[in-house]
Amino acid sequence: MATEAPEKKTGKKLTRRQQKAQEVLSAYQLPVSAPNAVKALKAVLDQTAKFNETIEVHMKLGIDTKQADQQVRSTVVLPEGTGKTIRVCVVAKGEKIKEAEQAGADFVGAEDIIEKIEKENWMDFDVLIATPDAMAMVGKLGRVLGPRNLMPNPKTGTVTFDVEAAVKASKAGKVEYRADKQSNVHVGIGKKEFSEQQILKNFAALTDAVFRSKPSSAKGTYMKSCTITSTMGPAIAVDTNKLHTECKDILAAG
Repeated sequence: MATEAPEKKTGKKLTRRQQKAQEVLSAYQLPVSAPNAVKALKAVLDQTAKFNETIEVHMKLGIDTKQADQQVRSTVVLPEGTGKTIRVCVVAKGEKIKEAEQAGADFVGAEDIIEKIEKENWMDFDVLIATPDAMAMVGKLGRVLGPRNLMPNPKTGTVTFDVEAAVKASKAGKVEYRADKQSNVHVGIGKKEFSEQQILKNFAALTDAVFRSKPSSAKGTYMKSCTITSTMGPAIAVDTNKLHTECKDILAAG
């Protein structure tokens, strides 16, 4: 007689892939170090979906987002990229239009871009960059761009006259991290096809950046929890006690 699949806490039986993933994780005493978390993740990925899953990091921070001086929001360039082609749109004026085109922006314009977004609900881009003198045009699209997290913002480097640097950074794998109302940070750092070392370097870069973004007014434990997972995989708990030191060492090793 076949052995019945174990059940989740919800009472639902685990699928075969979920069972195999749990078997892999049973070899680890969670939480684990950053290198071991990535090693476990790669082992689990062999048991999960066949498509090129996204690798995700989820962090719980010890901040009070109701306080204006405890907001955590910035960007970091992932050293190994994001694993996907980033489509960059630039709204600018004058010579900055040519600069954006030469930098490799996918879409460049001014009023024509604004009109296309406004009238056609066109959103075929991943990042929108605007020069400060063009923000008056872009500003009226706040209700459309805001919910999609596409509104240019000086804090993320997407409102700037240095268009060339902004476009190249976005193409190279710049991602935004931001604490939500529950003080959680959720960021994709790569794809299933990435090597263990590529995932580890991106994880270290993101984690180091989040640690460096700690508000001076935040008290107590800053990084309360951290997990790494994939689109279809289980969450793997990372030991946060020495996490920042680990990540700085990983980045220093290159």
